[in-house]
Amino acid sequence: MLKKSTPRVPSYRHHKPTGRAVVTINGRDIYLGKWNTTASRSEYDRIIAEFLANGRELRTEAETTVVEVINTYRKFAERYYRKNGKITREYGCIKEALKIVRELYGRKIANDFGPLALKAVRQRMVDKGWCRGHINKSIGRVRRCFKWAAENELVRRDMYHGLMAVSGLRKGRSEAREPAPSSASQHCGLLCPRTRH
Repeated sequence: MLKKSTPRVPSYRHHKPTGRAVVTINGRDIYLGKWNTTASRSEYDRIIAEFLANGRELRTEAETTVVEVINTYRKFAERYYRKNGKITREYGCIKEALKIVRELYGRKIANDFGPLALKAVRQRMVDKGWCRGHINKSIGRVRRCFKWAAENELVRRDMYHGLMAVSGLRKGRSEAREPAPSSASQHCGLLCPRTRH
């Protein structure tokens, strides 16, 4: 029986016209510095480590779209939010919150997703009839996604701080409805009465 071949790791090469080291990843040449130096080999090792850690993909933060951030984070969340081998209800709540982000901003560059975009997502949740407490928790889940993206260098480092500037909705000071007393302790708006999808 034939074994599946492991995809090759892009090689460290000499770019003779410039005298520099180069590696080609996803059709893109990345120059590493002077050929056959410790510095260029260290840079090669760093880039390959990031390439492998990111599932054999290498993107600059300037190219990453919102939907790519969401898809990558959801893969992480599906593994992380488990208990006794089963996916927890929190993962469903994360998917629900990020679905609105994807609908409104999926094709946009992730670095352009700022406080005004987050407020637009929050308003869409209000328009859908979600209760105030669930909206606030859902906005927290969106922030957590972009915090993770910043940690993994998919977006600029300061992006999460901008999203933190968006305040939570306060009781009696927004159009969002208050939860019914019986649903006040519910974990996720999927269970919140009168939620419109």
